[in-house]
Amino acid sequence: MAGLVEEKVALVTGSGSGIGRQSALAFAREGAKVVVSDVVVEGGEETVRLIQSAGGQAVFVQADVSQAAEVEALINAAVETYGRLDCAHNNAGIAGKSQSTVDCTEENWERIIAINLTGVWLCMKAEIPHMLAQGKGAIVNTASDAGLIGVPRAGAYVASKHGVVGLTKTAALEYAKAGIRVNAVCPGPIDTPMLQSVGQRRPRVVEKMAAAQPGGRLGQPEEIAEAVVWLCSDAASFVTGHPMPVDGGYMAQ
Repeated sequence: MAGLVEEKVALVTGSGSGIGRQSALAFAREGAKVVVSDVVVEGGEETVRLIQSAGGQAVFVQADVSQAAEVEALINAAVETYGRLDCAHNNAGIAGKSQSTVDCTEENWERIIAINLTGVWLCMKAEIPHMLAQGKGAIVNTASDAGLIGVPRAGAYVASKHGVVGLTKTAALEYAKAGIRVNAVCPGPIDTPMLQSVGQRRPRVVEKMAAAQPGGRLGQPEEIAEAVVWLCSDAASFVTGHPMPVDGGYMAQ
């Protein structure tokens, strides 16, 4: 039985760990050739090793998504390696520092926006021309439940993720007739290295996050990856412009 994305080429940014790594693994399991990208070489190369050891095809390209030249080189390398680009999961992101609106520094604001929002825009800006030339493509951007609601002491992060949701909807409208679908996943609290680092500093915060979920637990990266691959597959052919909560029902409360 063919996989959901059999013979397609998929790019995943921030795929050296967490959601991105599981997304890359899921794409490979479902038949795609995968371009793994991360700013951290060791993590990206480990993701490639995991894919190849499972019988999949993957290459690693290091890139900082906040840098336009590096993003352009990444997308060009993907197309040069595999000949096309069918699916893109623009996932790279950071949490940044937890600061109130008044206390947030310009440095913290600018870094979060540069990676979480500008990085997604730069990726789409480079990906879409190749998809236009092919006549189709599917993009999934990683937003967050924080892209749908406010979160105290997370103004920069919330602004970046609301921006990703708005950018996703706009691009979806612009390119729907060209055969390009653009969606976003909005994860709730997920048990990733990023959240674990928060837990090391503020364990009670993470405990409260888990307790606030209808199911009483954190999500797993694999659960987000499954949604990403489905959104990129032909099974989701009539889905575009959708910020999909994958959050165990948190947004339903």
